[in-house]
Amino acid sequence: MKRRTFLKSATLTTAAFGVFPVQMFAASRYSYDDLIGKGNPELFGKGINLRKEAYEAFVEMRQAAAKEKLDIKIVSSYRDFYRQKAIWERKYKQYTKNGSTPEQAIQKIIEYSTIPGTSRHHWATDIDIIDGGATYSGDVLVPEKFHGNGPFRPLRQWLDENVNKYGFYMVYTDKPDRKGFKYEPWHYSYAPVSVPMLRAYKKLDVKEIITQEKVAGATHFTDDFIAMYRNENILDINPELIP
Repeated sequence: MKRRTFLKSATLTTAAFGVFPVQMFAASRYSYDDLIGKGNPELFGKGINLRKEAYEAFVEMRQAAAKEKLDIKIVSSYRDFYRQKAIWERKYKQYTKNGSTPEQAIQKIIEYSTIPGTSRHHWATDIDIIDGGATYSGDVLVPEKFHGNGPFRPLRQWLDENVNKYGFYMVYTDKPDRKGFKYEPWHYSYAPVSVPMLRAYKKLDVKEIITQEKVAGATHFTDDFIAMYRNENILDINPELIP
């Protein structure tokens, strides 16, 4: 589904609800717990774990790629709040143990990893993918493997030409003036669902989300840091994914 198609659908939905704007519809559809990773979304597909609509689109895309001898393999999809918290705290302990200050550790982590409660993977709309049929070793989610002579270059090239047909968009692009998380050529989001979820998420108090759970390092989350993180890491993404 093209983005213009689901935006048109959203407009029609607004009309059907009369005076209710799309923002109110999105907010009522997704609970606070859904948005911060503490909900219990119905997940589809063994090893896929996406919301139904995103799952169906992914399967269609994977089948199309298979015709080109590409095996789209999901490395990561849905992650709940507690899984993200474990990832965050493991990295925080590792960096501070190795001599980084808390502030340095936080900055290092947010190059690629989100603060729990703020991850798009909480929504069951986003995927990290590689070519499962390629020959590779070591870490897989590194940009070099998707470029040059990297094993996942053919997959990335196919995705560049085809992924939007299925409603998926790269989240953290290599646009030179984009801030926040570094370029991730493996991370795609199913826009027809993630766009209204982000619209609802934008209404939440990010400071409340990331401080009330006593996340490691939270005492160093200043108001300026939180404002920066919201504007750059949460919102400075592919424009096609911004409501």
